[in-house]
Amino acid sequence: MNALQPWHIIILVLVVVLLFGAKRLPDAARSIGKSMKIFKAETKDLTGEQKDEAEEAETRQLPQATAPAQDSQVADLQRQLDELKKQQAATEQPQKNAS
Repeated sequence: MNALQPWHIIILVLVVVLLFGAKRLPDAARSIGKSMKIFKAETKDLTGEQKDEAEEAETRQLPQATAPAQDSQVADLQRQLDELKKQQAATEQPQKNAS
């Protein structure tokens, strides 16, 4: 029975609009939003500064560690592609000569 009902919220909104005015409310909401964004960024920097540095170091090392494996895979795929091109060229030459 003591819970907020829809008409309570309507009355609160009307009181806020009357106190601050309809023109000042959007500006106040923007400034509160910017303040919250700055506050979240600062608290995140304070709490996760060391974690972020460790994660960045891991992500920087990960691509370097897999680069030799990727190079060998690329080289193998390039060889396979060259072989397929040679096979295709060899099968097309007899067909051209027969025509």
